[in-house]
Amino acid sequence: MDFESSEHPAGPRREDALPATAAAAVKVVIVGGFGVGKTTLVGSVSEIRPLTTEETMTQAGIGVDDTAGVERKNSTTVAMDFGRISINDELVLYLFGTPGQQRFWFLWNGLFEGALGAVVLVDTRRLEVSFDVIGRLEERGVPFVVAVNSFPDAPVHALDELRAALDLPQSVPLVACDARRRDSSRDVLMTLMHYLHTLAVTPEAS
Repeated sequence: MDFESSEHPAGPRREDALPATAAAAVKVVIVGGFGVGKTTLVGSVSEIRPLTTEETMTQAGIGVDDTAGVERKNSTTVAMDFGRISINDELVLYLFGTPGQQRFWFLWNGLFEGALGAVVLVDTRRLEVSFDVIGRLEERGVPFVVAVNSFPDAPVHALDELRAALDLPQSVPLVACDARRRDSSRDVLMTLMHYLHTLAVTPEAS
């Protein structure tokens, strides 16, 4: 018998357990190209220890994954990231981060099931990797906002210029953020919540 495991049974930590008062939950998906900061955003804002499925990148991905601009990245999400935020005593927000490489996009079907909306993270060093992501959301009819993640060596552009480059309608919110900061990630999610509320009360806004 493994005495260590018997003394410390597997399961969530006490502080990670779902509050007993929670009566409803909503689901939001964080999407974007490879290396744009999805895992970082979920980890920075989650009130629980986030679940990540990061694995070390190997030579098997050479020629398959586009690592241009993020050559120093040595790990990648292969399934999903998961975090949770309590909106109030009764309502919780579940965050699901998607894998960035196209070879893992088949997982999107399950991750998007039941989702209210999405956050698209964008890296201005590799803006082109966002085009397919945004296109897939538009095809699915999933409401989304776009957040431009701040990287130290990334070029800075006016949001109006980025909106034009991404061909975003004026109705879709576009904000700047720093996924490493809890307050900044929280503000992105609040932007999405306000946008979803606007769509609910004025459907023509979509």
